Amino acid sequence: MTKLSVNINKIATLRNARGGNVPNLIEVTKDLQKFGAQGITVHPRPDERHIRYQDAYDLKHIITTEYNIEGNPIPNFVDMVLKIKPTQVTLVPDSIDVLTSNAGWDTISNNHFLAEIILEFKNNNIRTSIFVDPVLEMIEGAAKTGADRIELYTESYAEGFSKGNTEAVKPFTNAALKAHQFGLGINAGHDLSLENIKYFKQQVPHLLEVSIGHALISEALYLGLENVVNMYLHKLS
Repeated sequence: MTKLSVNINKIATLRNARGGNVPNLIEVTKDLQKFGAQGITVHPRPDERHIRYQDAYDLKHIITTEYNIEGNPIPNFVDMVLKIKPTQVTLVPDSIDVLTSNAGWDTISNNHFLAEIILEFKNNNIRTSIFVDPVLEMIEGAAKTGADRIELYTESYAEGFSKGNTEAVKPFTNAALKAHQFGLGINAGHDLSLENIKYFKQQVPHLLEVSIGHALISEALYLGLENVVNMYLHKLS
């Protein structure tokens, strides 16, 4: 079964909008795990507009499943990850001013940089993953960094699927097959939803984990958080 890691950034965004502690990020995290989520993902950005660095520390002793911290490996981020030692760190090349992640790494031009950081994380027993587009050359480059996994950036699939183009999944199928040949584990995330997740799971082999936040929280406004988590688990089984 493909594991479901719930990205809780949107919960933090809602909390920050009022400046208090409602909704309570800790309590929501506990509930998500109780409802069946097999992992929790956070993506602290330098401006802390949703998840704050302190949140990442506070969650360390709350998460009993898998803890995935995403982000651009700037020095502050690297220091935080080494102190927390989550289950997994996912390296994302987002610049400070982007609204949300919008591209995978160029693993060829950044190979040496990524390899150095990944080695440091792996020496601290932290599983490493690289956010990549479904481009075979980038998959090969990721393998050369020494990473444990890749996370496929799935926006193009989600956009194509919403327009009835099921062929949009093919680059992801091919990328997963290539990654598996190199011994890389395969994660995926970005704009995956209840509408498109089942077909993606069916078409992408060796899929270990999906990280879903925006769609899951939005769907929960109508369907309820516990119900939505279990709907995802059913579609991923």
